[in-house]
Amino acid sequence: MLIPGKPVKHGASTDPSLSPQQAREILRDMARTAEQAVMGVTMASMDELTLLSNRHGFTTLAQLGLDVCQRLEIPATLLYFDLDYFKQINYLYGRAEGDDALKTFADVLRIAFRESDVVGRLGDDEFVVLLTGSSAVDLNAIKVRLEEILDERNATMRRGYDIRFSIGQVEYDMAVHHSVDELLDEVELLLHR
Repeated sequence: MLIPGKPVKHGASTDPSLSPQQAREILRDMARTAEQAVMGVTMASMDELTLLSNRHGFTTLAQLGLDVCQRLEIPATLLYFDLDYFKQINYLYGRAEGDDALKTFADVLRIAFRESDVVGRLGDDEFVVLLTGSSAVDLNAIKVRLEEILDERNATMRRGYDIRFSIGQVEYDMAVHHSVDELLDEVELLLHR
């Protein structure tokens, strides 16, 4: 048994009835169990198709980011993306092609934004990015940058369609927005108008 303040002999088991081999096997089992638990949490917060955070994972990470922004009194902005004509892609080219379009757009978002930004897929063809430490941004500049990357991908893939998107933003206001969900509600309303 481990006793605080008492040194542990290396190489010796803390349970005298266990052999060193049995102790190692128990530790391996515990490590596997911990690894499976971490993997389960990761998979529960990740979108399997795009490997971005899903809605749950995004809201959890983004709320942590907003909490930091609030403590440090720095700005944040939420960007919301909706793929244009996504239903037509699925209808005309099939679901597998629609999935490829989603994966391509997710890759473009990963490339275009900083590692400190929180990127996620809310569902269907809706994506979000929380820019921490950034007030309102020039949406035209972001759209041009993303379209450049997409044009490169569209040309390389030689699809019968081009991936296009709509974009919206809401600047985080500590007095108005008390959670990421409030930001998401506001930006969804703006985009769907």
